Amino acid sequence: VQLQASGGGLVQPGGSLRLSCATSGSSLNFYAVGWFRQASGKEREGVACFHKTDRSSYYADSVLGRFTMSKDPSKNTFYLQMNNLKPEDTAHYYCAAAGGVSCSAVTMGRDHETWFDSWGQGTLVTVSS
Repeated sequence: VQLQASGGGLVQPGGSLRLSCATSGSSLNFYAVGWFRQASGKEREGVACFHKTDRSSYYADSVLGRFTMSKDPSKNTFYLQMNNLKPEDTAHYYCAAAGGVSCSAVTMGRDHETWFDSWGQGTLVTVSS
């Protein structure tokens, strides 16, 4: 599975961005696809997750109600719509895939690399006035 994140940029607080995760190499119908972010000097954290087949999903408390993950039904592309962005959302954002698991606080938590083993290059989101 290959993944490539894009769509990052500079946005003012309160603004919106949509990140894309283009995938190839395998059908992701049976994979959990997650978005993660890593701010400077901090550990990588799970942000959102979507599983097309088992319909599981996950959002970190810090983004709940502001970020929405979706999938284009005609493409193997996943999106992260980010609204009401805050300076603390500034980070490199990555998409990743995990086979054989559902989206949950466990699989998206501190030990996410146990399950998410296919990673794309990150895209930088900067929220600043």
